[in-house]
Order: sequence, then C-alpha cells, then structure tokens
Amino acid sequence: MQIQIKKTKENNIIQITTVDERWYVKEEAGENIGDETIKTFVPSVTWITGYYPKGIGYMKWLSQNGWDESQALMKEAGDRGSKVHKAIEDLIDGKELKMNDLYFSEKAGKEEEFTVEEWEAVMSFHDFYKIVKPEVVACEIVVFNDDVGYAGTVDCICIIREDVKISRQLIKKGIYIIDWKTSSDVYPSHRIQVSAYKYAVSKEVKEKIWNSLSDEEKKDEEFQDFKLAILQVGYAKNGNRYKFNLIEDKFDLFLAAKRIWQEECENITPRQIDYPLTLKL
Repeated sequence: MQIQIKKTKENNIIQITTVDERWYVKEEAGENIGDETIKTFVPSVTWITGYYPKGIGYMKWLSQNGWDESQALMKEAGDRGSKVHKAIEDLIDGKELKMNDLYFSEKAGKEEEFTVEEWEAVMSFHDFYKIVKPEVVACEIVVFNDDVGYAGTVDCICIIREDVKISRQLIKKGIYIIDWKTSSDVYPSHRIQVSAYKYAVSKEVKEKIWNSLSDEEKKDEEFQDFKLAILQVGYAKNGNRYKFNLIEDKFDLFLAAKRIWQEECENITPRQIDYPLTLKL
C-alpha cells in the first residue's frame, strides 16, 4: 500500500492519500490541557465526485481505448496536470519559471523538465493572468465543510475588479473560485467539484475577501457571492490556448454524489499506521 502524507498551508490540516482511498484529516487540540489531539477524517471532494455518473462520452472513450490503455492515459494526464498545477502555483507566488525547470513526475518517479505540451499550458495561464489580472486571495488552500463532511483543495480564490472582454467572452468582475484543468473537456464531475468548494470556504477567508473590497464594491451585487469557474489551460481548440468556463452552482448534485459515495463506501475507514521518524540499532 502506498501512502502519501502531504502537509498543507494550514498548520492543523494534513492530507493522507493511499492507493484506493483519499482522506483529509483535521487535527485539533482537546478542550483541556493534556487532552489528546482530536483527529477528524473526511473524504476528499474528488473522491466523492468520482461517484458521479461519467456519461456516454466517457464510456465510448473507455471502450475505444480498452481498460489498460485508458488507465495509462488517465495516469499520464494526471501527471501532466500535477506538474502544471505546481508551476501555476509557483507563478502566483512570484517565481520566474524557465522551460528547463525541473518538476516532479509521478509517472517517472523523478524530477523532469516540462514537455512542450506542459509548457504551453503554463504559458496559456500566464497569458490569461496578464489580461484578466485576478487578485489572488488564496491559492492551493484546503477547505473543510464540517456539516456535510468533506474537504478539498481549491486551486484559486481571487477578486476580478473590472470586467474583461476576451474575444467574444465577457468575464465580469466579482469574487471567483477557479479550478485549473489541463483536460480538453469539462465534465459534470468537474462542475460539481467547484460547487462543493464554494460551500466549504472558511469564515476567515470570507472575511479576508470582504475586507479587501472597497466600499463601492461592497455595495455592488457582483461581489455579493462567489462566482464559479474552470480555466482550461493548454486548450487546443482556440487561438488563446485557454478557455474560461463559468460554472453554474450544482451543489445539489454534489450532495447526491455524496449520498452514493456514502452508500458504496460506508464501511471504508482510513488506514492509520504509525511509523517512527528515525531508526537506530
């Protein structure tokens, strides 16, 4: 069994990933001094959305490629997406990127330079950012919905302060939750994924956003609620090489997928194994 423990930007939350299941765990101190740390495990948004119906398009693609080939293609696409996500995060953090920079490839098991396709995806994000000028409030932030019981990692929460027109599309000002995708299509599971994030943003982050708005923006209806979007980077079907997709709130469908997940995974619990950090004879 492979286990990955990933520390997040929030000190009290870690992500535990195994081969066949994915959990987030929140660690909180007990009420009294000396009490043991309380750990709360919840499923990830992406695990839950995996139980949403894939649709006829996916089934056709699966039948055309066969099971083994389709799994290899999905793993390769996931590897490409991980590298591009990390590069975008570094750009937002102010780092200067070069095409021969090394990023870890899960497929190769080592750090590798960008492929041409990956670099084009990073370039397309750079172009989008320069035109739209989103003011990033949070990037790669873990969100927790304690009431429903799930967690996930949001790619970006940002403020777009002015309407921007790109080709024939008008991107209106507002507060956005944006998910980056390197896929050529946006699937229903992607849409309900972003919807789930909206209802898990913490009160602290909402207050930070509100305090960042001007008095005029606080009165503007465009800034009263989150707008949801998926940005496809490295998009090959238009000249911009990216596509900005506004997403309708589909939280009700996420809750339906959560019920299916619960029915199928009710007896699955996180595998917790304690390992010493050092060994000595």
